[in-house]
Amino acid sequence: MKLTILRGELNEAIQHVSKAVASRTTIPILSGIKIDATYSGVTLTASDTDISIQSFIPLETQSKTVATVTRTGSVVLAAKFFVEIVKKLPNEEVHIEVGDRFQTLITSGATEIQLVGLDPEEFPVLPSIQEDQVVSIAGDLLRDMIRQTVFAVTTNESTPILTGVLWNLQEGTYKFVATDRHRLASRSATVAATDVRFSNIVISGKTLNELAKIVPDQNVLVDIVVADNQVLFKLGNVLFFSRMLDGTYPDTSKIIPQQFKTELVINTKALSDSIDRAYLLSREEKTNIVRLVTLEEGGIEISSSSSELGKVTEQLSVKEMRGEPLRIAFNSKYMLDVLKVIDSEELLIGFNGAMSPIIIRPNDHDRSLHLILPYRTTN
Repeated sequence: MKLTILRGELNEAIQHVSKAVASRTTIPILSGIKIDATYSGVTLTASDTDISIQSFIPLETQSKTVATVTRTGSVVLAAKFFVEIVKKLPNEEVHIEVGDRFQTLITSGATEIQLVGLDPEEFPVLPSIQEDQVVSIAGDLLRDMIRQTVFAVTTNESTPILTGVLWNLQEGTYKFVATDRHRLASRSATVAATDVRFSNIVISGKTLNELAKIVPDQNVLVDIVVADNQVLFKLGNVLFFSRMLDGTYPDTSKIIPQQFKTELVINTKALSDSIDRAYLLSREEKTNIVRLVTLEEGGIEISSSSSELGKVTEQLSVKEMRGEPLRIAFNSKYMLDVLKVIDSEELLIGFNGAMSPIIIRPNDHDRSLHLILPYRTTN
C-alpha cells in the first residue's frame, strides 16, 4: 500500500473511528485502526465488537485532491500512537507506505516514522445489514433526543438492559426511554417514515454518547438502519454500527401518573439555580437530599442541610400552583440532571403526595417527560 493524503482529512477520519477502538482488550488487533486504500478512496475502520465505526475519505472533494493512491492495500496500525502522531505531523501532506510484514513508513516533511503494522485479515468483518427498515432523522434532533435521555441509564452492570436507552418507532412517532429504577427520562419526536416500525431496540448509553459526539453540527439527515441485532447510523461518509443489548426492556408506562394532587408551573432557570445552591450542602452529607415545601401564601421553599456546614433555605415564586399542600424530599443531583436538559423556559411539575413519583415536563409541549422517585425522610 502506498498513498499520499491530506493531514486534516486523515485526522478528522481518525477522530471519528477512534471512538470505537477497544481500550482494554485481550485481542491486539482490536486496539488498532484498519486502513484500506483503493483507487476510489481511503477507508478507516475501528471496532471493539460492540460498536464499529468506518469513515471513508474520497480521493477528491469539491475539486480538491484529498488523497492519491499509488498502490492499493491494507494495514492495521496501533491506534494509541497513530491517533496522536497524525495530529502532530509538521506538513499538510502525509505519505504512508506499507512494506514487507506490514512494516509501515509515515513521512511528513522532514519527519519519518516507522510503525509495526498488523495483518488486516485478522481484523473483524463489519456486520452485513439489510436496509429494509430505514428511518431518517435530523442530526441535531437525534443529538437532542440522546442528550435528554441518556443520563438516566443505570451504570449498574447487574441489570445490563437498563444500561441502554429503549427506542420505539410506531406510526411516525420516535420515542426514547431510559431508566435506572430511581428516575426515568423519555423524549419523542415525529418522523416522516410512517411505514417503518420497530420496538424494544435497546442501545447502550455509552454507545449513544459516542454517537452524539460525531453527529454533525449542521442540520444534516442521519439514516438509521435497523436489522436483527444491529443498528447502523449513516452520517455522510461515516458508518456507525452498534450491537443491540439483549433482553426485554421493562414496561415503564404504568408508573407514569396521568393526574396529580399538586401541580406547579415554575421558571426552569430559577428552579435550577435554587436547587444548585441547595445541592452544595446536600452533597456534603453524601445524600443529595433537598426538600421542597409549598407555602400557604403561595410559592415554594427549597432547603437542604449539612450537619457540619449548616442549612440553606430559599423561597421561590411560581407562575401557577394548584391542588393540595405538599412537603417532599428528593435527590437534588437527579433533579439538576433533568433541569440541564429541559429546553423550555417553564416547567410543569406534578406530585401525588410525598411518596409518589415526581413528574417534570416542559410547560409548552409534551415531547419530553422526566420522572424522579422521592426520598422517604423522617422530617
